[in-house]
Amino acid sequence: MTLGAVFTDPEVARLYRHRAPYPDEVLTTLRGLLVAPRTILDVGAGTGALARRMVGFAERVDAVDPSAAMIDEGRRLPGGADRRLQWIRGRAEDAPLSPQYGLITAGASLHWLDPEVALARLREALAPDAVVAVADTEIVHGPYRPELEAVIREHSEIDHHRETPDLMDELSASGRFAIQGRQRTEPMPFEQSVDDYIEMLHSTSTLARVRLGDRAARFDAGVRAVFARHGLDPLRCGVAGVVIWGRPT
Repeated sequence: MTLGAVFTDPEVARLYRHRAPYPDEVLTTLRGLLVAPRTILDVGAGTGALARRMVGFAERVDAVDPSAAMIDEGRRLPGGADRRLQWIRGRAEDAPLSPQYGLITAGASLHWLDPEVALARLREALAPDAVVAVADTEIVHGPYRPELEAVIREHSEIDHHRETPDLMDELSASGRFAIQGRQRTEPMPFEQSVDDYIEMLHSTSTLARVRLGDRAARFDAGVRAVFARHGLDPLRCGVAGVVIWGRPT
C-alpha cells in the first residue's frame, strides 16, 4: 500500500476525529478571503475538517477527496449532511467541478497533488479575484518533543515531513504560485488523552496501523513511555493555524 492509499483505509478515516481542529481564526481568515460567487472548492477535503465548517459562510462548498472512506466518515460528522455541502469523490486533478469558485482551499493536502496538473486546473476554476488558500495546523509541544520525535522517526518511513510553509515557498520560488498573503495564528490551548493522541498518530500516512503492522504495539508503547516519564495524561499543547494564499501562475 502506498502512502497516499493509506487514506482509503476506514480505520484511518475514523481516527481523523482525533486530530486537533483548526483554530477559529483560520475560518475567520478564509471567510474574509471568499469573494463572489460565494462558492468554495475544498480539495483533498478528507473528512471535511474545513469544508464542514465553511458551510456557515458559503452558499455552497464542493468537498473533493479520492477516498470513499473519508467521505463516508465526513458525512457522519457534525455538518457533514448540510445541504450546502457537496461531497465529490475524485482527485483534484480530474474530479468533476462546477466553477467558478470564489475561494479554493486545501487543508494540509496540497503536497498529495500533482502540482503541474492540479495548480493549472485550480487556476482555471478560480473566479477573477479569487485565491487559493492553503491551511494547516502546527502543534506546539512541550519539553518532551525531542523524545516524542525520536520515537516517531524510529517507526516512520519518512525522515522529514515537509511543512506547508516550506512547500508554498518552494512553489513560489519555482514560479508556480504567487503568494499574496500569509497568517499564523496564536496557539490555542488543546487537550486530549494520551490514548486519543496515539490514535491521532495512527491517522497519519506513515504511522497508520495498516502500514506499521506488527510494529504498532511497540510504537504505542514508546509514545506512552515518553508521556509517562513527563507525567502527562491528558496531554496539553498548543495548536496554531497557518494560512497562505495567492494564485497559481
